Amino acid sequence: MSSLTFISSVLLFQLLFTSHPCHRILTSAAPGERWQLLQKSIGISAMHMQLLSNDRVVVFDRTDFGPSNLPLPEGKCRFDLNDTALKQDCTAHSIEYDVLSNKFRPLMVQTDVWCSSGAVTPNGDLVQTGGFNDGERKVRVFSPCSSCDWQESNNGLAARRWYSTNHILPDGRQIIIGGRKQFNYEFVPKNIAANTFDLPFLFETNDREVENNLYPFVFLNIDGNLFVFANNRAILLDYVKNKVIKRYPTIPGGDPRSYPSTGSAVLLPLKNLKASDIQAEVLVCGGAPKGSYSQATQGEFIGALKTCARILITDPNPKWVIDTMPLARVMGDMILLPNGNVLLINGAGSGSAGWEFGRNPVLNPVLYRPDNKIGTRFETHTPTKIPRMYHSTAALLRDGRVLVGGSNPHTYYNFTSILFPTELSLEAFCPPYLEAKYNNLRPTIVGPNSMSGISYGKTLTLEMEIKGKVEEELVWITMVAPAFNTHSFSMNQRLIVLGNDKITALEKSRYNIEVRTPRSGNLAPAGFYLLFVVHQDIPSMGIWVQLQ
Repeated sequence: MSSLTFISSVLLFQLLFTSHPCHRILTSAAPGERWQLLQKSIGISAMHMQLLSNDRVVVFDRTDFGPSNLPLPEGKCRFDLNDTALKQDCTAHSIEYDVLSNKFRPLMVQTDVWCSSGAVTPNGDLVQTGGFNDGERKVRVFSPCSSCDWQESNNGLAARRWYSTNHILPDGRQIIIGGRKQFNYEFVPKNIAANTFDLPFLFETNDREVENNLYPFVFLNIDGNLFVFANNRAILLDYVKNKVIKRYPTIPGGDPRSYPSTGSAVLLPLKNLKASDIQAEVLVCGGAPKGSYSQATQGEFIGALKTCARILITDPNPKWVIDTMPLARVMGDMILLPNGNVLLINGAGSGSAGWEFGRNPVLNPVLYRPDNKIGTRFETHTPTKIPRMYHSTAALLRDGRVLVGGSNPHTYYNFTSILFPTELSLEAFCPPYLEAKYNNLRPTIVGPNSMSGISYGKTLTLEMEIKGKVEEELVWITMVAPAFNTHSFSMNQRLIVLGNDKITALEKSRYNIEVRTPRSGNLAPAGFYLLFVVHQDIPSMGIWVQLQ
């Protein structure tokens, strides 16, 4: 990307941002009005969601619903003799949502992507794996272009993958871990042996007839190994040698946090990148007590867990530290915000994952401030009016909003005679940092010479503008890896704090800020990131950078 093209794109996005409906809401309305209805209906339910580097979000549900509310263009139809609902279907089950224009177009996915997984490759393609029925061994690719559509390959997986988790590795491959009745993992693309590797930990964490170990929480540790959490405990996995090198203690209380007792988890922001002993912490919040799923199938809905558990996974003797949320939550999503805070959103106050197995929608988002002391970390915000229950999603956008969609996509899109009907809308939550009262603190990235690619361990210089008084020690740069979100877990979500090595005052409220990029792919796997300048906890509009 040339300097002129880059600066033009930044200025265009910032111009759109200043006139953005969300920005107007927080400028002219009461401080509590943080929700913006984007689309009353996109024709499908947002069960899976991924932001790409062209500011478009790929959204999809499943193909065995019967017809959706969105026709395919130009008379296209999907023919699938294995489909359990329709053999010929002329409606879409995937869309591409354009954030800038607030418009969407239908996409055509051929095989069933129900409860599947995915990740974005270093070149920006979404690689999506598995699903149900005829989709369980498929690998699908979606490239970020204005006319692209899904491309599928047969039997791209060695095993059937349903409810599994994907993670991008430092060498650019994806590892796919677990899934229903799969106590193993494999890699895509298969540039090593095209087979699976046993992972007994997944068998150990499998609760009979309930499971509670699906969609495991997986994070790349700073040493290149994988932190894998399932049910109520975790291991550190050397996937190269297929060896467990550490076992972490069980969460106090022993209640399950994995699907269907669905909690959520994040790797907290990685900081102090120049240190020899960088620390990595994992936060797990919510879930359902033991027995909740079985009780929900019998019509009894147990109150969700109200605790968060936090563990320093790089500690030689790690221990879980428990904190209490203001609201109990199952099936909630946890989203890393550009300033390093965590947003808890969506979900229910009782029950379990599954259609109509949740009760008491949790409508209030909650902010978690990881640097505060225990007892002062949580902050409750204005509720939405739309329950987001089973199969809801959330994703951070470049302008700092959080896109929210989905909920309860029943077969044949049931909108009546049920407690929580299928939800086809998209809305946005506007975090408090978007309020107009922070405009003088909010940085604006004017631009570097080029952001076509940045290398590891190099000095990066940005030019920024801040209209108000600048507190140099409270200015830093963050990089956020956009995540593949489904079933209350954002796969590959990662936030790296680059900090602030040097600030040089220019003229007209402009400054240069210098930082050092991450030193290795263990800290930040190659690929596209959203880069933000943060001043006194107020982030700029993000820009796309490609780490390579």
